[in-house]
Amino acid sequence: MSGATILHADLDAFYASVEQLLDPRLSGRPVAVGGSPHGGVVLAASYEAKAYGVAGGIPGWRAARLCPSLRFVPGRFREYQPLADRVMDVLGDVTPVVERISIDEAFLDVSGSTHLFGPPARIAALLRRRVRDEVGLPISVGVARTKHLAKIASQVAKPDGLVVVEPERERDFLDPLPVGLMWGVGPVARARLAERGITTIGELARTPSSAVEQVLGHAVGARMSALAHNEDPRRVAGAGRARSVGAQSALGRQVATRELVREVLGQLADRVAGRLRAKDRAGRTVTVRVRFAGMRSVTRSLTLPGPVATTLTLTEVAEQLVWQAIDDQPGPRPEVTLLAVSVSGLVHQSSLQLELPVQGDDPRRPGSAPGAARWAVDRSVDAVRARFGAGAVGYLPTAMPRVRTVPDEFRELAEHDL
Repeated sequence: MSGATILHADLDAFYASVEQLLDPRLSGRPVAVGGSPHGGVVLAASYEAKAYGVAGGIPGWRAARLCPSLRFVPGRFREYQPLADRVMDVLGDVTPVVERISIDEAFLDVSGSTHLFGPPARIAALLRRRVRDEVGLPISVGVARTKHLAKIASQVAKPDGLVVVEPERERDFLDPLPVGLMWGVGPVARARLAERGITTIGELARTPSSAVEQVLGHAVGARMSALAHNEDPRRVAGAGRARSVGAQSALGRQVATRELVREVLGQLADRVAGRLRAKDRAGRTVTVRVRFAGMRSVTRSLTLPGPVATTLTLTEVAEQLVWQAIDDQPGPRPEVTLLAVSVSGLVHQSSLQLELPVQGDDPRRPGSAPGAARWAVDRSVDAVRARFGAGAVGYLPTAMPRVRTVPDEFRELAEHDL
């Protein structure tokens, strides 16, 4: 492996951070999820509580003694998985090579994404900003050449930080760090190594592998010695071919209007449909998610008679579903904080066979006359963007294509293609 293109993204004090997100009164306060001053076990602690020595796994009574101002909460466990899944969706927006290793952390390989989003450090910063803005949670990211080093970097970055370890400074970064930061070195192994005077990763790297194996056993010792030298050949194992393509947009808190919903959904549909066409894919099931103030989300789906990958059709279907979700809410029109669109039930569709018999006038059917016209428009838009850049052509809320900024020498071709 060459270059620091592996990211490890880890949500900070995830359970406690979710509780602080859902109850703003807990923001900035020491929080323990689980347990009580009278018993039980703390499952997770906020960083404000960790500053007092409170940690997951300790008895509640002990946590209360360490931090008298500690707030105990039972935990809203139904909320944890959906929020974590939304974070993973954000990570998947920049690369398909995402390896989720727990509810709140994942590895990413962004080597194939730098031409779209810039260098890995910029991608990491983008992800952190999007997770904070769109989900509301803090996340730390480590960037390095190997999975092992990226995970260590994310731990050093906590809380709510970013650490990039370029290949030329790996040893300078690793050597002074405690061996306890290494993946697989628990309290027992750490104590055994300390008995031999090995407390830092640099000291472990300078110790012969045979001596480490005597302390930790053959298999574990050999692995720890290799990792201390940052020898980690493991690749990021992606989830395979995507089963859906989606995009979302955080809105703050806004009362939904026809103009706002159509404009946002048009932009999201443009992103989703463009990614489908770029992969020669189309999908039959359109799903929208509407998040209302108070973090309550509603999902609506519709399976179409044929696969779609056209921007305008996807926009129209998404609009119908979003307004169903909004109109089903009791009382006055609620404030909307996020809209999301995804397409699933994907099939291969490299081109539209215009010579096929017309199948009516439903634009949702790719073989219909309006469907064919929309497909042709989208393919023209794709061609212009590929040649002149993503910002050359866009969609107005009225669903009409527009030319934004095209150099004069290209304008005639762009207008002709459209």
